[in-house]
Amino acid sequence: MRSLINILDLSTDELDELIAVAMDIINNPAKYSEACKGKKLATLFFEPSTRTRLSFEAAMYELGGNVLSVAGADTSSAAKGESVADTAKVISCYADIIAMRHSKEGAPLVAAMNATVPVINAGDGGHNHPTQTLADLLTIYREKGRLGNMTVGLCGDLKFGRTVHSLIAALSRYEGISFVLISPEELKLPEYVENDIIVKNGIDYTVTSDLTEAMRKLDILYMTRVQRERFFNEEDYLRLKDSYILTPEKLENAKESLSILHPLPRVNEISVAIDNDPRACYFKQVLNGKFMRMALILKLLGIKL
Repeated sequence: MRSLINILDLSTDELDELIAVAMDIINNPAKYSEACKGKKLATLFFEPSTRTRLSFEAAMYELGGNVLSVAGADTSSAAKGESVADTAKVISCYADIIAMRHSKEGAPLVAAMNATVPVINAGDGGHNHPTQTLADLLTIYREKGRLGNMTVGLCGDLKFGRTVHSLIAALSRYEGISFVLISPEELKLPEYVENDIIVKNGIDYTVTSDLTEAMRKLDILYMTRVQRERFFNEEDYLRLKDSYILTPEKLENAKESLSILHPLPRVNEISVAIDNDPRACYFKQVLNGKFMRMALILKLLGIKL
């Protein structure tokens, strides 16, 4: 039995395999419509979610399986003080696989250590969000036809953004990747990510606070929200917030082949004027997430077609 807690739990060969299965699901949906018949997915979401929870549920239903859902700690026995370990043991009696989101870093790992069925980390605090990274990778692959040899700009909150940390870890294993890290000083990438992943792997990267200047060299732009609550004072936030709002003017020097990604939800960091630009890929990302979660469920349940 195997779980997915961190994107690095999957080798690059396994990432390529998941992409291949997702592409087959896209091209042959009927072939997979009863692949999980008789199987049950439990979605344990102790933190708010729209896309991720519904994406997992849609994935399981489209594979012909069923879903048991807990949305919110206040509606579960966690409200009575039940431990994550005990919850995992209990849910294992009802379901064949568990998708779990939790506000505490490491909670899905504790669940995986105690469950008797596979556990998928659907986001734990500011730590990891591996299935969002799977959605990102399939989107990049479908847009570019490859996962290597490109310049990837990551913009906004690089300090607390778990999707950014997971994507850097995944892409760092492919040839010819270079990163442009675009953020205010207050929200720079944590040193442990920079040193343990980027520097350690000898990957080319630059650090800047200027989105417009960085734009011309990017093949991928991964936008995230600059969060007001992360700043120590309002003055710094007000000074910086508009620097990281993507507008048509900021795209004037961008490549025609640029792909714009965003893990969503968007607040105001991408102007709605960009939604109809052919380079906007963030809603495609949502759909790609469902296909990759379908492929992952099949893999962890050991189902091959």
